Amino acid sequence: MNQKPSRAAGAMSAVARAVIPVILAIVVGGLIILAMGKDPFTFYGKMFQYGLTGTNWMRSLVLMAPLLVIAVGLIVAFRGQLWNLGYGGQFLLGAVVVSGFGPALYGVVPGPLATIALLLGSALAGAVWTVIPALLKARYGTNEIITSLVMSFIGVGIVNLLIKGPLKDASQPIPQTNVLDDGDMLPYIFGTKVHLGFLIAILIAVVFQFVLSRTSFGLRMDVYGASAKSANHVGINSTGMVFLVFAISGALIGLAGGIDVLGHESYQRANWDPHYGDAVMPFVFLARLSPLGVIPLIAFYSVLATGGILAAQQAGLNVDFLLVIVGLILVFMTITEFVSTRRALGQSYLPTGLKRSITGLFDSITNRSNR
Repeated sequence: MNQKPSRAAGAMSAVARAVIPVILAIVVGGLIILAMGKDPFTFYGKMFQYGLTGTNWMRSLVLMAPLLVIAVGLIVAFRGQLWNLGYGGQFLLGAVVVSGFGPALYGVVPGPLATIALLLGSALAGAVWTVIPALLKARYGTNEIITSLVMSFIGVGIVNLLIKGPLKDASQPIPQTNVLDDGDMLPYIFGTKVHLGFLIAILIAVVFQFVLSRTSFGLRMDVYGASAKSANHVGINSTGMVFLVFAISGALIGLAGGIDVLGHESYQRANWDPHYGDAVMPFVFLARLSPLGVIPLIAFYSVLATGGILAAQQAGLNVDFLLVIVGLILVFMTITEFVSTRRALGQSYLPTGLKRSITGLFDSITNRSNR
């Protein structure tokens, strides 16, 4: 009898802590717009208009496809207490596999087989790019934040070299790959302008929700994430777990790059980097590292990004203002979690190790102020 109310209270607490930072970020963002001499109500109204009304919702769903796959990839890593921050390089490497080799491959291999091969290749590229951070983490305990970031910088550089060199479209003055034919792109679904990659992204979220919450692999990963020593004690190979979690995370992020090119972009220019990973990071934690829970949050950001660009341009604001809103969400997420943690209202958005570090720092500052 008492179990249902406690579950309901826990669910309401989780929803509140996911929604409150978003609302506060929108309110403070509106105040910033007002301080800049613009009308925040007009801006937000236009934002949702351009992101949802008419056929605009299709553009939002198209953007949602790679964002959701990246989010699931990050969730896998964070559930294993591994910080895969090399998502920028992994995404672009996965994208360049499709954009760089796709035009030639479709000329010699039947379309469906070429599509499958290219998407698998993009996933493989992302997974391979995690091997060095995983090796250094598993064997030497090297901080994976540093190594994954370094590998990301290297990956971005390699992608640009490829596009400016062997993969460059010789007919274009600006360095870019050859453009994929319309017939080789992912097909649209249900007579819309939303490509098949959206359904693939939803399927990936559903599958990984099941894998992480209902399988022995998900349980082993959670045990390793809670304590590597405990994992070793119960027979879980920590080295293998690091490699596997990193590989799955990188493969999903690389696949997101392939889906984005094959479903929407059709080619890739040098120095192109949409920074999707930076954008989805706060929503991954707002969703409590849940693949299904992150879907509505990614949908919200897709509307924000799709409609916000046009709304910002019409309001005379820089389009980078959208990143300010994302940053505010992250700030209010942290503040909300501090408050809830101090009141023992539940688990952290953040992995346990990082939460302990932040809480210890907060206690240290409090103790100093009381002296």
